Amino acid sequence: MTRHALFRTMTAAAVLLPTLAVAAGPPPGGWLREWPDTDFSQSLVPFEEILSGGPPKDGIPSIDSPRFEPVSEARARHADREAVMSLEIDGDARAYPLSILIWHEIVNDVVGGEPVAVTYCPLCNSGVVFSREVAGEATSFGTTGKLRHSDLVMYDRATESWWQQFEGRAIVGERAGTVLQRLPHRLESVADFAERRPEGRILAPPQPATRPYGRNPYAGYDGADRPFLFRGDYDGPGRSLMRVIAVEGRDEAWSLPLVRERGAIRDGDLEIVWRPGQASALDAAEVAAGREVGSVVVRRRGEDGVWRDAVHDVPFAFAFRAFRPEAPIHHLE
Repeated sequence: MTRHALFRTMTAAAVLLPTLAVAAGPPPGGWLREWPDTDFSQSLVPFEEILSGGPPKDGIPSIDSPRFEPVSEARARHADREAVMSLEIDGDARAYPLSILIWHEIVNDVVGGEPVAVTYCPLCNSGVVFSREVAGEATSFGTTGKLRHSDLVMYDRATESWWQQFEGRAIVGERAGTVLQRLPHRLESVADFAERRPEGRILAPPQPATRPYGRNPYAGYDGADRPFLFRGDYDGPGRSLMRVIAVEGRDEAWSLPLVRERGAIRDGDLEIVWRPGQASALDAAEVAAGREVGSVVVRRRGEDGVWRDAVHDVPFAFAFRAFRPEAPIHHLE
């Protein structure tokens, strides 16, 4: 089986999981006016859990026609320590700087022939890559301007169903209960991506004259006492805005301080290795000047004995606990 065929087998499509609708009641009248094509009769969550984050529908514009630069050109505009979400499919390696994603949150792209959505929620530090294939067809995603548990609520442009970014699950609308296929990626520094994939490409700013790319609109956020528009209480270890490593298929998470202190976590077929060199994108006024947080490489050993990148995320602890309330977070003793 070729590498491309293997990818297609692993990420064939979104799936519909058995779920129960809730008695959500009527949605706010403003929603009906702004979202006339959304089926609010189908909801998996109470409407009162969904809050306005401030911007309207598409007020934070997705990038739908991304433009890329060779690594050699892009490094002139990015510091080595800047964080990127990197993705490789069938030899097509691309990196998406958080200094750009922080302003757009969603990039609808085609990588290695596969339609993907690269998503980042700054309030949760949740970066997830999804296949955009739903019900056998590619769709695209935009921002609703809404938050649930402080996490981005996206919508698909085919049915205008609403999707929880953290879970990749449709929570309101015609596609409620459908779960997007998540794809493996890395959150690493520009320098690490350039070293691994010097032939790769890096996303270029789509509107350099209209947005101050490189500036951090959330300066100081990951040092705050409490998440923005989060109604719950965090009862886990460490700080609510502490980074944790959440791996698909594991009902647990590991705190970044724990992995950083140990250098590596090895548990059966799972390996999490910390390395220095990545700046927090949510700290200083200039993204490149953020404090050191480092990167993790998360891999799984397959039945063939080969280690491959695992699907994972590095969100804040409060977000992991909000969506996985029973899952333990391993932290420093």
